[in-house]
Amino acid sequence: MQTSLQGIANKAKTNTKHKFGNLYSLLNEENLSWCFNQLNKNASPGIDKISYAAYKKDLNTNILQIVDSLKSKTYKAKFVRRKYIPKGSGQRPLGIPVVSDKLLQTACSKILESIFEQDFMDFSHGYRRGRGPRSTALDIRRQIQFGNYNWVIDADIKGFFDNIDHDWMLRMLGERINDKSLLGLIRKWLKADIFEEDGKIISPVTGTPQGSSISAVLANIYLHFALDLWFEKKVKPQCRGNATIIRFADDFICCFQYANDADNCLYILKSRLKKFSLELSESKTRLIRFTRFTTYKSESFIFLGFEYRWATARSGKPLVKLRTATKKYKIAIQSIKSWIKRNRSVRLSELMLTYKSKLNGHWNYYGVCGNFEMIYRFYGKANKIIFKWLNRRSQRKSLNWREFNNILVYYKVPHPRIVAR
Repeated sequence: MQTSLQGIANKAKTNTKHKFGNLYSLLNEENLSWCFNQLNKNASPGIDKISYAAYKKDLNTNILQIVDSLKSKTYKAKFVRRKYIPKGSGQRPLGIPVVSDKLLQTACSKILESIFEQDFMDFSHGYRRGRGPRSTALDIRRQIQFGNYNWVIDADIKGFFDNIDHDWMLRMLGERINDKSLLGLIRKWLKADIFEEDGKIISPVTGTPQGSSISAVLANIYLHFALDLWFEKKVKPQCRGNATIIRFADDFICCFQYANDADNCLYILKSRLKKFSLELSESKTRLIRFTRFTTYKSESFIFLGFEYRWATARSGKPLVKLRTATKKYKIAIQSIKSWIKRNRSVRLSELMLTYKSKLNGHWNYYGVCGNFEMIYRFYGKANKIIFKWLNRRSQRKSLNWREFNNILVYYKVPHPRIVAR
Protein backbone atom coordinates (compact mmCIF):
# COMPACT_ATOMS: atom_id res chain seq x y z
CA MET A 1 0.00 0.00 0.00
CA GLN A 2 2.92 2.31 0.71
CA THR A 3 3.91 2.14 -2.95
CA SER A 4 0.34 2.85 -4.06
CA LEU A 5 0.07 5.82 -1.69
CA GLN A 6 3.34 7.26 -2.95
CA GLY A 7 2.14 6.96 -6.53
CA ILE A 8 -1.13 8.68 -5.65
CA ALA A 9 0.75 11.47 -3.87
CA ASN A 10 3.08 12.03 -6.83
CA LYS A 11 0.15 12.14 -9.25
CA ALA A 12 -1.77 14.58 -7.02
CA LYS A 13 1.27 16.85 -6.75
CA THR A 14 2.12 16.95 -10.44
CA ASN A 15 -1.47 17.24 -11.68
CA THR A 16 -3.51 19.48 -9.37
CA LYS A 17 -6.69 18.99 -11.43
CA HIS A 18 -6.60 15.21 -11.63
CA LYS A 19 -9.56 13.28 -10.21
CA PHE A 20 -8.70 9.84 -8.86
CA GLY A 21 -10.80 6.79 -9.69
CA ASN A 22 -10.60 3.10 -8.80
CA LEU A 23 -9.49 3.89 -5.21
CA TYR A 24 -12.06 1.47 -3.79
CA SER A 25 -9.98 -1.43 -5.08
CA LEU A 26 -7.16 -0.48 -2.69
CA LEU A 27 -9.32 -1.71 0.20
CA ASN A 28 -8.11 -5.29 -0.22
CA GLU A 29 -6.82 -7.92 2.21
CA GLU A 30 -3.14 -7.05 1.86
CA ASN A 31 -3.61 -3.32 2.39
CA LEU A 32 -6.03 -3.75 5.29
CA SER A 33 -3.56 -6.08 7.00
CA TRP A 34 -0.90 -3.37 6.67
CA CYS A 35 -3.29 -0.74 8.04
CA PHE A 36 -4.19 -2.90 11.03
CA ASN A 37 -0.68 -2.41 12.36
CA GLN A 38 -1.26 1.36 12.29
CA LEU A 39 -4.14 1.16 14.79
CA ASN A 40 -3.80 2.14 18.42
CA LYS A 41 -3.48 -1.12 20.34
CA ASN A 42 -4.74 0.45 23.56
CA ALA A 43 -7.75 2.29 22.13
CA SER A 44 -11.15 1.79 23.76
CA PRO A 45 -13.38 -0.82 22.08
CA GLY A 46 -16.52 0.14 20.20
CA ILE A 47 -20.10 -0.79 20.92
CA ASP A 48 -19.41 -4.50 20.27
CA LYS A 49 -16.76 -4.45 23.08
CA ILE A 50 -14.22 -6.20 20.84
CA SER A 51 -10.72 -4.92 21.60
CA TYR A 52 -7.68 -4.72 19.32
CA ALA A 53 -6.20 -7.87 20.88
CA ALA A 54 -9.42 -9.86 20.51
CA TYR A 55 -9.83 -8.77 16.89
CA LYS A 56 -6.23 -9.73 16.11
CA LYS A 57 -6.72 -13.33 17.25
CA ASP A 58 -8.77 -14.04 14.13
CA LEU A 59 -7.44 -11.20 11.99
CA ASN A 60 -7.33 -12.96 8.60
CA THR A 61 -10.94 -14.11 8.86
CA ASN A 62 -12.11 -10.70 10.06
CA ILE A 63 -10.37 -8.90 7.22
CA LEU A 64 -11.70 -11.38 4.68
CA GLN A 65 -15.25 -10.68 5.91
CA ILE A 66 -14.72 -6.95 5.46
CA VAL A 67 -13.35 -7.38 1.93
CA ASP A 68 -16.23 -9.71 0.96
CA SER A 69 -18.80 -7.19 2.22
CA LEU A 70 -17.08 -4.43 0.25
CA LYS A 71 -17.05 -6.47 -2.95
CA SER A 72 -20.69 -7.46 -2.60
CA LYS A 73 -21.63 -3.88 -1.56
CA THR A 74 -23.30 -5.22 1.61
CA TYR A 75 -21.03 -3.37 4.03
CA LYS A 76 -22.82 -1.37 6.72
CA ALA A 77 -21.25 0.98 9.22
CA LYS A 78 -21.81 -0.10 12.82
CA PHE A 79 -23.05 2.15 15.62
CA VAL A 80 -20.51 4.64 16.96
CA ARG A 81 -20.14 4.59 20.73
CA ARG A 82 -20.28 8.05 22.29
CA LYS A 83 -17.87 8.85 25.09
CA TYR A 84 -17.48 12.19 26.86
CA ILE A 85 -14.16 13.44 28.20
CA PRO A 86 -13.50 16.58 30.27
CA LYS A 87 -12.70 19.75 28.33
CA GLY A 88 -12.22 22.88 30.40
CA SER A 89 -15.46 23.53 32.25
CA GLY A 90 -17.45 21.29 29.92
CA GLN A 91 -17.14 17.99 28.06
CA ARG A 92 -15.89 16.95 24.66
CA PRO A 93 -17.89 14.27 22.80
CA LEU A 94 -15.83 11.53 21.17
CA GLY A 95 -17.01 8.89 18.74
CA ILE A 96 -15.54 5.39 19.09
CA PRO A 97 -16.20 3.05 16.13
CA VAL A 98 -15.81 -0.72 16.23
CA VAL A 99 -12.43 -2.13 15.19
CA SER A 100 -13.56 -3.22 11.70
CA ASP A 101 -14.87 0.27 10.91
CA LYS A 102 -11.79 1.85 12.44
CA LEU A 103 -9.59 -0.34 10.23
CA LEU A 104 -11.45 0.64 7.06
CA GLN A 105 -11.43 4.30 8.05
CA THR A 106 -7.68 4.17 8.61
CA ALA A 107 -7.15 2.76 5.11
CA CYS A 108 -9.38 5.45 3.59
CA SER A 109 -7.71 8.22 5.59
CA LYS A 110 -4.31 7.13 4.22
CA ILE A 111 -5.68 7.46 0.69
CA LEU A 112 -7.25 10.87 1.36
CA GLU A 113 -4.08 12.17 3.01
CA SER A 114 -1.99 11.11 0.01
CA ILE A 115 -4.24 13.11 -2.30
CA PHE A 116 -5.13 16.22 -0.32
CA GLU A 117 -1.83 16.67 1.50
CA GLN A 118 -0.49 17.98 -1.80
CA ASP A 119 -3.24 20.63 -1.89
CA PHE A 120 -3.20 21.80 1.74
CA MET A 121 -1.80 25.26 2.42
CA ASP A 122 1.44 25.70 4.33
CA PHE A 123 -0.38 27.64 7.08
CA SER A 124 -2.60 24.63 7.84
CA HIS A 125 -0.94 22.70 10.67
CA GLY A 126 -3.42 20.46 12.49
CA TYR A 127 -3.49 16.68 11.98
CA ARG A 128 -0.60 16.73 9.53
CA ARG A 129 2.55 14.66 9.73
CA GLY A 130 5.53 16.53 11.16
CA ARG A 131 3.38 19.47 12.33
CA GLY A 132 2.58 19.44 16.03
CA PRO A 133 0.95 22.06 18.25
CA ARG A 134 4.24 23.27 19.76
CA SER A 135 5.93 23.78 16.41
CA THR A 136 2.81 25.66 15.30
CA ALA A 137 2.93 27.86 18.41
CA LEU A 138 6.57 28.71 17.71
CA ASP A 139 5.77 29.41 14.05
CA ILE A 140 3.10 31.91 15.12
CA ARG A 141 5.61 33.70 17.33
CA ARG A 142 8.16 33.80 14.51
CA GLN A 143 5.69 35.17 11.96
CA ILE A 144 4.36 37.89 14.26
CA GLN A 145 7.81 38.76 15.63
CA PHE A 146 9.36 39.29 12.21
CA GLY A 147 6.24 40.20 10.23
CA ASN A 148 4.53 43.53 9.82
CA TYR A 149 1.28 42.89 11.69
CA ASN A 150 -0.61 45.07 14.19
CA TRP A 151 -4.03 43.38 14.50
CA VAL A 152 -5.03 39.80 15.30
CA ILE A 153 -8.36 38.00 14.91
CA ASP A 154 -8.38 35.24 17.50
CA ALA A 155 -11.10 32.92 16.14
CA ASP A 156 -12.85 29.78 17.27
CA ILE A 157 -15.48 27.81 15.35
CA LYS A 158 -18.43 26.78 17.48
CA GLY A 159 -19.02 23.01 17.56
CA PHE A 160 -17.07 22.45 14.35
CA PHE A 161 -17.05 18.63 14.27
CA ASP A 162 -20.78 18.51 15.03
CA ASN A 163 -21.76 20.91 12.25
CA ILE A 164 -19.84 19.71 9.19
CA ASP A 165 -22.36 19.63 6.34
CA HIS A 166 -22.38 16.16 4.77
CA ASP A 167 -23.37 17.31 1.29
CA TRP A 168 -20.65 19.97 1.22
CA MET A 169 -18.16 17.42 2.55
CA LEU A 170 -18.86 15.01 -0.29
CA ARG A 171 -18.77 17.81 -2.88
CA MET A 172 -15.33 18.82 -1.61
CA LEU A 173 -14.08 15.25 -1.79
CA GLY A 174 -15.48 15.07 -5.31
CA GLU A 175 -13.07 17.82 -6.38
CA ARG A 176 -10.29 15.21 -6.35
CA ILE A 177 -12.07 11.85 -6.23
CA ASN A 178 -14.13 10.27 -8.98
CA ASP A 179 -14.99 7.01 -7.25
CA LYS A 180 -18.64 6.64 -6.26
CA SER A 181 -17.96 3.50 -4.22
CA LEU A 182 -15.37 5.19 -2.01
CA LEU A 183 -17.49 8.32 -1.59
CA GLY A 184 -20.46 6.13 -0.72
CA LEU A 185 -18.38 4.42 1.94
CA ILE A 186 -17.47 7.77 3.50
CA ARG A 187 -21.14 8.82 3.42
CA LYS A 188 -22.03 5.70 5.43
CA TRP A 189 -19.56 6.71 8.15
CA LEU A 190 -20.90 10.26 8.22
CA LYS A 191 -24.45 8.93 8.60
CA ALA A 192 -23.60 6.14 11.08
CA ASP A 193 -25.92 6.09 14.12
CA ILE A 194 -24.43 7.23 17.42
CA PHE A 195 -25.06 5.25 20.59
CA GLU A 196 -25.11 7.72 23.51
CA GLU A 197 -23.95 6.92 27.04
CA ASP A 198 -27.56 7.04 28.28
CA GLY A 199 -28.65 4.47 25.68
CA LYS A 200 -30.23 6.88 23.21
CA ILE A 201 -29.54 6.38 19.49
CA ILE A 202 -28.95 9.47 17.37
CA SER A 203 -29.00 9.53 13.57
CA PRO A 204 -26.71 12.46 12.67
CA VAL A 205 -27.75 14.92 9.99
CA THR A 206 -24.48 16.86 10.18
CA GLY A 207 -21.02 16.38 11.65
CA THR A 208 -18.40 13.67 11.91
CA PRO A 209 -17.53 11.91 15.18
CA GLN A 210 -14.45 13.51 16.71
CA GLY A 211 -11.91 10.82 17.49
CA SER A 212 -12.68 8.46 14.61
CA SER A 213 -9.80 7.45 12.35
CA ILE A 214 -11.00 9.50 9.41
CA SER A 215 -12.45 12.58 11.11
CA ALA A 216 -9.12 14.44 11.26
CA VAL A 217 -8.41 14.38 7.53
CA LEU A 218 -12.08 15.12 6.72
CA ALA A 219 -11.92 18.16 9.01
CA ASN A 220 -8.82 19.45 7.26
CA ILE A 221 -10.36 18.94 3.82
CA TYR A 222 -13.54 20.75 4.88
CA LEU A 223 -11.69 23.81 6.21
CA HIS A 224 -9.26 23.76 3.28
CA PHE A 225 -12.15 24.55 0.95
CA ALA A 226 -14.33 26.55 3.35
CA LEU A 227 -11.62 28.74 4.87
CA ASP A 228 -8.03 28.31 3.63
CA LEU A 229 -8.57 28.76 -0.11
CA TRP A 230 -10.99 31.63 0.49
CA PHE A 231 -8.51 33.52 2.66
CA GLU A 232 -5.61 32.94 0.27
CA LYS A 233 -7.46 33.78 -2.97
CA LYS A 234 -10.10 36.29 -1.84
CA VAL A 235 -9.10 38.00 1.40
CA LYS A 236 -5.35 38.53 0.97
CA PRO A 237 -5.54 40.08 -2.54
CA GLN A 238 -8.11 42.61 -1.27
CA CYS A 239 -6.07 43.69 1.76
CA ARG A 240 -4.26 47.02 1.65
CA GLY A 241 -1.42 45.71 3.84
CA ASN A 242 0.11 42.40 4.91
CA ALA A 243 -2.18 39.58 6.01
CA THR A 244 -1.75 35.95 7.01
CA ILE A 245 -3.66 33.11 8.64
CA ILE A 246 -2.41 30.24 10.80
CA ARG A 247 -4.77 27.34 11.45
CA PHE A 248 -4.52 24.31 13.71
CA ALA A 249 -7.55 22.06 13.20
CA ASP A 250 -10.62 24.27 13.81
CA ASP A 251 -8.74 26.97 15.75
CA PHE A 252 -7.09 29.76 13.81
CA ILE A 253 -5.78 33.31 13.99
CA CYS A 254 -5.63 35.94 11.26
CA CYS A 255 -2.98 38.69 11.40
CA PHE A 256 -3.25 42.04 9.61
CA GLN A 257 -1.17 45.14 9.17
CA TYR A 258 -4.14 47.52 9.06
CA ALA A 259 -7.29 47.72 11.20
CA ASN A 260 -9.62 48.17 8.20
CA ASP A 261 -8.43 44.92 6.65
CA ALA A 262 -9.02 43.09 9.93
CA ASP A 263 -12.50 44.59 10.36
CA ASN A 264 -13.52 43.70 6.82
CA CYS A 265 -12.24 40.14 7.18
CA LEU A 266 -14.07 39.55 10.46
CA TYR A 267 -17.29 40.90 8.95
CA ILE A 268 -17.27 38.68 5.86
CA LEU A 269 -15.78 35.70 7.72
CA LYS A 270 -19.07 35.15 9.51
CA SER A 271 -21.08 34.94 6.29
CA ARG A 272 -18.41 32.79 4.66
CA LEU A 273 -18.57 30.18 7.42
CA LYS A 274 -22.37 30.35 7.50
CA LYS A 275 -22.41 29.22 3.87
CA PHE A 276 -20.87 25.95 5.07
CA SER A 277 -23.14 25.60 8.16
CA LEU A 278 -20.41 26.85 10.49
CA GLU A 279 -20.51 29.61 13.09
CA LEU A 280 -17.93 31.60 15.01
CA SER A 281 -18.07 31.36 18.79
CA GLU A 282 -18.96 34.90 19.88
CA SER A 283 -17.42 34.45 23.32
CA LYS A 284 -14.11 33.10 22.02
CA THR A 285 -13.65 35.19 18.86
CA ARG A 286 -12.26 38.72 19.11
CA LEU A 287 -10.20 41.32 17.29
CA ILE A 288 -7.30 42.77 19.29
CA ARG A 289 -4.56 45.30 18.68
CA PHE A 290 -1.34 43.34 18.87
CA THR A 291 1.66 45.45 17.97
CA ARG A 292 5.33 45.85 18.83
CA PHE A 293 4.64 49.51 19.59
CA THR A 294 2.66 48.55 22.72
CA THR A 295 4.73 46.35 24.99
CA TYR A 296 3.59 47.61 28.40
CA LYS A 297 0.41 45.83 29.53
CA SER A 298 -0.25 44.85 25.94
CA GLU A 299 -3.27 42.83 24.92
CA SER A 300 -2.82 39.09 24.65
CA PHE A 301 -4.46 36.07 23.08
CA ILE A 302 -4.46 32.35 23.88
CA PHE A 303 -3.63 29.75 21.25
CA LEU A 304 -2.59 26.09 21.62
CA GLY A 305 -2.14 26.40 25.36
CA PHE A 306 0.12 29.47 25.22
CA GLU A 307 -0.55 33.09 26.03
CA TYR A 308 0.97 35.46 23.43
CA ARG A 309 1.93 38.95 24.53
CA TRP A 310 4.29 41.66 23.32
CA ALA A 311 7.04 42.41 25.87
CA THR A 312 10.48 43.98 26.03
CA ALA A 313 13.63 41.88 25.87
CA ARG A 314 16.68 42.52 28.06
CA SER A 315 18.26 44.26 25.09
CA GLY A 316 15.36 46.72 25.10
CA LYS A 317 13.90 45.42 21.85
CA PRO A 318 10.23 44.31 21.57
CA LEU A 319 9.55 40.58 21.34
CA VAL A 320 6.57 38.23 21.37
CA LYS A 321 6.59 36.35 24.65
CA LEU A 322 5.01 32.94 25.15
CA ARG A 323 3.90 31.71 28.54
CA THR A 324 1.71 28.86 29.71
CA ALA A 325 -1.94 29.88 29.57
CA THR A 326 -3.43 30.16 33.07
CA LYS A 327 -6.22 27.73 32.23
CA LYS A 328 -3.79 25.10 30.95
CA TYR A 329 -1.55 25.59 33.98
CA LYS A 330 -4.47 24.90 36.34
CA ILE A 331 -5.50 21.83 34.32
CA ALA A 332 -1.94 20.47 34.48
CA ILE A 333 -1.80 20.98 38.27
CA GLN A 334 -5.18 19.31 38.70
CA SER A 335 -3.96 16.38 36.61
CA ILE A 336 -0.99 15.89 38.97
CA LYS A 337 -3.33 16.05 41.99
CA SER A 338 -5.74 13.48 40.56
CA TRP A 339 -2.95 11.13 39.54
CA ILE A 340 -1.04 11.13 42.86
CA LYS A 341 -4.28 10.79 44.82
CA ARG A 342 -5.14 7.62 42.95
CA ASN A 343 -1.62 6.16 43.01
CA ARG A 344 -0.08 7.28 46.31
CA SER A 345 0.09 3.65 47.54
CA VAL A 346 2.08 2.51 44.48
CA ARG A 347 5.72 1.55 45.02
CA LEU A 348 7.93 4.62 45.17
CA SER A 349 10.17 3.55 42.28
CA GLU A 350 7.18 3.09 39.97
CA LEU A 351 5.60 6.32 41.21
CA MET A 352 8.73 8.36 40.50
CA LEU A 353 9.10 6.82 37.04
CA THR A 354 5.62 8.03 36.08
CA TYR A 355 6.23 11.44 37.72
CA LYS A 356 9.41 11.88 35.66
CA SER A 357 7.47 11.05 32.51
CA LYS A 358 4.79 13.64 33.35
CA LEU A 359 7.35 16.36 34.05
CA ASN A 360 9.32 15.59 30.87
CA GLY A 361 6.08 15.79 28.88
CA HIS A 362 5.38 19.21 30.39
CA TRP A 363 8.90 20.50 29.67
CA ASN A 364 8.82 19.12 26.12
CA TYR A 365 5.72 21.15 25.32
CA TYR A 366 5.87 24.26 27.48
CA GLY A 367 9.66 24.50 27.71
CA VAL A 368 9.99 27.33 25.19
CA CYS A 369 12.21 30.37 25.45
CA GLY A 370 10.63 33.02 27.71
CA ASN A 371 8.45 30.56 29.62
CA PHE A 372 10.91 29.38 32.27
CA GLU A 373 9.10 31.23 35.07
CA MET A 374 5.86 29.32 34.44
CA ILE A 375 7.43 25.87 34.12
CA TYR A 376 9.51 26.49 37.25
CA ARG A 377 6.31 27.51 39.04
CA PHE A 378 4.66 24.29 37.84
CA TYR A 379 7.63 22.25 39.10
CA GLY A 380 7.44 23.80 42.57
CA LYS A 381 3.68 23.33 42.85
CA ALA A 382 3.83 19.74 41.57
CA ASN A 383 6.55 18.85 44.11
CA LYS A 384 4.45 20.26 46.95
CA ILE A 385 1.52 18.10 45.85
CA ILE A 386 3.67 14.95 45.64
CA PHE A 387 5.23 15.71 49.06
CA LYS A 388 1.79 16.15 50.62
CA TRP A 389 0.37 12.88 49.33
CA LEU A 390 3.49 10.81 50.00
CA ASN A 391 3.12 11.84 53.63
CA ARG A 392 -0.42 10.47 53.57
CA ARG A 393 0.71 6.96 52.76
CA SER A 394 0.57 6.23 56.48
CA GLN A 395 -1.00 7.77 59.57
CA ARG A 396 2.30 9.35 60.59
CA LYS A 397 4.23 11.95 58.64
CA SER A 398 7.03 9.95 57.04
CA LEU A 399 8.98 12.59 55.08
CA ASN A 400 10.49 15.99 55.65
CA TRP A 401 11.60 18.29 52.83
CA ARG A 402 15.26 17.28 53.05
CA GLU A 403 14.37 13.60 52.68
CA PHE A 404 11.94 14.39 49.85
CA ASN A 405 14.63 16.34 47.96
CA ASN A 406 16.98 13.38 48.39
CA ILE A 407 14.31 11.18 46.77
CA LEU A 408 14.08 13.58 43.81
CA VAL A 409 17.86 13.46 43.41
CA TYR A 410 18.05 9.67 43.78
CA TYR A 411 15.40 9.04 41.12
CA LYS A 412 16.81 11.79 38.88
CA VAL A 413 13.56 13.72 38.67
CA PRO A 414 14.14 16.30 35.90
CA HIS A 415 14.36 20.01 36.68
CA PRO A 416 12.57 22.55 34.47
CA ARG A 417 14.38 23.14 31.20
CA ILE A 418 13.95 25.08 27.98
CA VAL A 419 13.65 22.63 25.11
CA ALA A 420 12.91 24.97 22.19
CA ARG A 421 14.63 28.32 21.69
